[in-house]
This record gives sequence, C-alpha cells and structure tokens, in this order.
Amino acid sequence: MASMIMKLGSKSEVFHRDGQTWLCSTGLPSDLVVEVGEMAFHLHKFPLLSRSQVIENRINDYSSEDDEKCVLQFHDLPGGAKTFLLVAKFCYGIRLELTALNIVGIRCAAEYLQMTEDRGDGNLIMLSESFLNEMFGHWTDTIKALETCKEFLPYSEELHIVSRCIDSLAMKACADTNLFSWPLPENGIAQCPEGNHVLWNGICSTSKPQPLSEDWWYEDASFLRLSSYKRLILAVESRGMKPERIAGSVVHYAKRHLPLLCRQPSFRGRNHAAPRSLVSHPSDADQRNLLEEIVALVPIQKGATPTNFLLRLLRTSMVLQARPSCQDKLEKQIGAQLDQAALEDLLIPNIGYSMETLYDIDCVQRILDHFAHIDNEPLDPSNYIIDEGQLMGGSHPLTPMTMVATLVDGYLAEVAPDVNLKLPKFQSLAAVIPDYARPLNDGIYCAIDIYLKAHPWLTDSEREQICSLMNCQKLSLEASTHATQNERLPLRVIVQVLFFEQLRLRTSISGWLFVSDNLKNSQNPNGNLANAGNNTRVGAVRDHLVEADDIMERVSELEKECLGMKEELEKLVKAKRGWNLFLRKFGFRSKSKSIDPKAVKSCLLIQKNQSP
Repeated sequence: MASMIMKLGSKSEVFHRDGQTWLCSTGLPSDLVVEVGEMAFHLHKFPLLSRSQVIENRINDYSSEDDEKCVLQFHDLPGGAKTFLLVAKFCYGIRLELTALNIVGIRCAAEYLQMTEDRGDGNLIMLSESFLNEMFGHWTDTIKALETCKEFLPYSEELHIVSRCIDSLAMKACADTNLFSWPLPENGIAQCPEGNHVLWNGICSTSKPQPLSEDWWYEDASFLRLSSYKRLILAVESRGMKPERIAGSVVHYAKRHLPLLCRQPSFRGRNHAAPRSLVSHPSDADQRNLLEEIVALVPIQKGATPTNFLLRLLRTSMVLQARPSCQDKLEKQIGAQLDQAALEDLLIPNIGYSMETLYDIDCVQRILDHFAHIDNEPLDPSNYIIDEGQLMGGSHPLTPMTMVATLVDGYLAEVAPDVNLKLPKFQSLAAVIPDYARPLNDGIYCAIDIYLKAHPWLTDSEREQICSLMNCQKLSLEASTHATQNERLPLRVIVQVLFFEQLRLRTSISGWLFVSDNLKNSQNPNGNLANAGNNTRVGAVRDHLVEADDIMERVSELEKECLGMKEELEKLVKAKRGWNLFLRKFGFRSKSKSIDPKAVKSCLLIQKNQSP
C-alpha cells in the first residue's frame, strides 16, 4: 500500500554537510551555531527565532561580544541532529516531506521548541498534528509511526502519540470485517478521477474487493515490539474483541518471536525448525522474559486458546526455566480444557533435575488434578451404563470426562514401558478417572498389560493392585479373550474375566428366550403369525432359537461337570500350584492356540458358584 506523504516548503536545498558540520549556503554569513549532539549547525538567527519561542528566548538570554556567533546547545532535543535538520529546513522554507517514519520525531521536536501558531500561521506543531490525524486513518502508516515512538520517549507518550496510534489500530482490528473488504479503504471510499472505479488507498482498482478474514491484522501486529503489542492487545480486549481472535494473534506473535517454541524435539520424532527469517535468536533470558509476558496475554477463557499451543508454551517454559507462577497458570489452563488435548502434545519430556522418568509424569498429574477439580460434570452413573452391544464395539456418550479417560489410558500406555516408572505414580494417574467415565476398559487394560510386561519383577500383591484399576466387567469380547490367555495377569483376575464372560453369555441367552416367548404369544389360534409380512424375519429368529437351545443344552452339561471340578480348583489355588497346571488339567491349550470351549465354560461356572 502507498504510504502517506505531506510536502512542505518550496525552496531548493541550501544545506550541505562537511564532516560534523552542517552549513547553509544562502550567501549571508552565519550568526548562529546550534549544537545538537556531535553535530554543529551554522545557521542564521531570524529564520529560527521567527518560528520557535524557545530559540528566541535562548538567543535573548545569550550574552556574548558582538563579534562572536551566538552558540546554542540542544543536546536533549527529541530525535537529535537528524530531526533538527528537518526542523531547520522547515524554518528556511526548504522542501521536505513528512512521512510516517519521521512525523513522530518532528512533532516531538516542534513541541520541544514551542513552534506554535503564536509564532506565525502554519507553524510546525499545527502541520505535524494535521498530518498525524490524517495518518491515523491508515493502518500501515500508523504501524510504522508507532514503532518509531520508542526513540522519542517520553515526549511521544506525553503528547499521546503512542496512545492515539494504539487506539487507531485497535479500532480497525475490532471493526466488523463484514462491513468492508481488502484492500482496506484507509481514506474511505473514493472515486478514480478517470471513471467510476473504486479508489482503494490511493490505488484505482477495477477488480472486486476480496473478503477480509478476521485474522488480517495478525501479521502486521506481530512485528510490533512487545511493549506496543501488549498495549494493542489490551486495547482490543477493552473494545470487546472475542477471546478466540485475541488468542489467535498471541499465537502468531509467539511463533514469530519465540524460536525455541518452534524447535522442540519430541521422543516421537517431531522436530520443529525455527523460521528461516529468524536468523539471530535472542538469548534464553530474553526468551524467558518474552514467554512470561506472552503467557500473561493469553486469554483465560476456557477453549479460547488451542490446547496444543498451551502445551507447547508449557514445554518451552520448562526449558527456559520460567517462573513457577507462569508454569502454574499454564497447567491450570490446560487442565481446564484437557479434553481438547492430543496425546502427542501431552508427552512432555522430563527435563527436571531428577530425570527419574523419560516423561514428566508429575506435570501431567498436576494437569489431571486441575481437570478433576474444575470438571463439574454431573456424576450420574446411569448415563454410563453400557450394554452388550456397546461392549461389542458400539458407541458410548462422549463427555469431557470420557474423552480425558481415553487420553489418560493412551498416555499410560505410552509411559508404561519406562522401567523407572514406579507403580504408585502409574496408579495415581489412572485413579484420577472415575470408573463411570470408562464405558470400556480396553484402554486401561492395554496400559496395565504393557506395564506388567515391562516390570516383570512385580510381586503378586503389586500385580493385584495394578489390576484393581480396571473393571473386568467392562472389557470387550476381544479384550476378554486376550485377558483369559494372558499369563501376566494374576489368577484371580483371569477368573473374574471368565466369570463376567459367563454372565454376559447367560444374559444373551435370556434375551433370546424372551424373543421366543413373544413370538409364540403373537401367533393366532390357527398357528399363523399375526403379521404375514414378517414371515421371513421370524424364520431367521427361529434359526437363532435353535442355536440358543443347543447352547443351553451345553451349559446344562457344564453345570453338572462343575460340581466335580469345584473342590479340585480350590485345592489348586490354595496350594499355589500355578494357573498353567490348572489350564492343562482341564483342557486349556497354550497361549498361541485356541482354548477348549468346554474347559472355559467349566471355569465360568466354577467362578459363579464361588461368588457370594
């Protein structure tokens, strides 16, 4: 976009530089020397005192012999020698241009020198203010001017140039994008001189304006210094901008200015490289300060900031050793929206002093505790009762707690192979999730099995403890089949799995019998079905009933055999002769082969009779 320019003066250039000296070639001898920093300006009194009250006062107060030049020093002039040269050109009427890059310095210097309208119409304060007010209508020029304000503190603050720049930018960023399109009509909609085409920012265009997205200002704002950016974010927030849009800008800003955020290695192969535009990286101390400031700007509303970004910030804060309060805020915010997290982002490498485990288990534990504390989900177990169809792979209600349960089970499976992971930590993580939030226990069973495999030295008591974390009644058919053949599980757990499988089988048979009774009752006295159109469907049900009768007959036979097997099973368990001996004695085959159905059903019946 074209930058805004105001042209002043009409005379030709008369200033030229000789080393550290500026000379004015007007044909008249110089009677005034102005020293600004290391530069000396050999000028004339009248052009300057006629525009500046301060210079007139200094000249009047200056006492010297008549044959000596008047020497004035302005070492604290805003903008230094570079800006004073522009002021001197204005006083001499020489051509110069006001732009977004020099207007702040000129306005501050004009205020410093008191170049008001009392010294003549069209003085520099009035002209620079006029340019500023027009410039505030341009987004790009306002950004440029704001970035120069730091060089002219505290004058740029006292003259409210910074605050006016911020307000102008915030107003444009908060504007409804449905009301205008890109390119931004910074001077309002005008017409081209040669036709009825629309004039966008001084450029005549015949093309239709493109829709403007809500994030159009992110890129430009990301180039601001942190102090200016913070004020802009606070300004747009006070104007009611949505937290999601603010968070989007903060994410964009962080990615540009925190190289470490984009190049964190992961144990799962993810490695983000820093943008090539960031050639020189700031020090760790600078990044740490910047990160803490960015964390303070992150909206606190739940779900406004992506969870994966918060987790990346948390990782970076650990690497940079940010203040505990910074990490605590991130952990609480992540915990509030943990159901939106991805497993790969939750795998935070352990970079603490102990380095006990591969992943930072304690950090995840704290995040889980925050989630459990914040989550106000009604504890109605009836909403989580599942039937056989769901255990066979059907759907179950998705709530924040159930989604976190799936996440935790996956996390436990990832960290379980770590031989340094102690049993209490594994139990503590798993215990955060209540039983009702796991409609299926396949995930926690998988994690437990991996842990048992990686920790073969666990005692029988410890294996019993870890297996108590899962509900054998909520295992799918596939998981139950695996569990009955899993030699790493305690004997008691395997028997429980077999028992609940038997209950599930009996429930299914009862359902079939119920359907059979309803079919018989629906027949008319002549033996015909009430609805002739259902003959095909009823025939299929009858086939299933025949199969159910066969199953019932087999179950009856197994019940008879059970009586003779019960006492022997109790002796085997008490003598601790081992589960494998029991399996071989009653017909079970090795793990790699299938199990004799008759022996399985016998075990199921034994467990049933042992149950209170």
